Amino acid sequence: MGEGQVILVTGASSGVGKLCAQRLAERGHVVYGTSRRARDMEPRETGYRVLPMDVTDEQSVKETAEEILHASGRLDAVVNNAGIGLAGPVEQTSIEEAQALLETNLLGALRVCRQALPVMRGQRRGTIINISSLAGRVGLPFQGLYSATKFGLEGMSEALRLEVRRWGIRVVVIAPGDLCTEFTDNRRLASAWEGEGLYGEAMLRVLRRVEVDERGGPVPDRVAGLVVRVVEGRARRDWYSAGRIGQRLPVALRPFIPRRMYERALMWHYRV
Repeated sequence: MGEGQVILVTGASSGVGKLCAQRLAERGHVVYGTSRRARDMEPRETGYRVLPMDVTDEQSVKETAEEILHASGRLDAVVNNAGIGLAGPVEQTSIEEAQALLETNLLGALRVCRQALPVMRGQRRGTIINISSLAGRVGLPFQGLYSATKFGLEGMSEALRLEVRRWGIRVVVIAPGDLCTEFTDNRRLASAWEGEGLYGEAMLRVLRRVEVDERGGPVPDRVAGLVVRVVEGRARRDWYSAGRIGQRLPVALRPFIPRRMYERALMWHYRV
């Protein structure tokens, strides 16, 4: 399918999600951008239709999907972008904090897929794009639980792709590296970490490195461009990375590099 598709983009209030929704709308698609902060967004400013939705709430996702179907009669593509960041030592990350991360980054995407798939199956076509991260291929120090959610999203996407291909449904993963977005300012810190103690200095060094990498990274234009190409059928692969080649290449080469050497390189980069 080309132009005029009905598309749901989650986490569309800022960053990657907002830019994806805007680019898709500019191409003539009917775009529904969702966010928990939708009431603060003006459709005239965003260029797409804005709906409130909380991906951690089953009923909220169901009601939003039903509203889209009632208004447009179909759902051709979903961009699962809603996500939050959490930094902290694995040991000092509480179960509650880990659960909150999983509810948004992994189970949120699952809830949206569960609503979209019966519709797409009835249409015998559809596209699900899950926005992952290069952290879904590499466990990053002091972002272990965030990496875990993205590893999980990648595994779920791979399995889902095999399950639904027979109905003409595509499942595509886009994994960006560090980007310059509001994600940096919105990252949460594990509440038990206080900048001192066992992990204090090491985590501070990592956070400084991460912030430099993100603020110096590209804006998410390439991610948005990839999303448009996938939706319109001009990009046919199942997995894409995006961002600086200096981050993408080491991830691509990881299977060919001895684990100890790879981990030493990571520790050197993050000053662990």
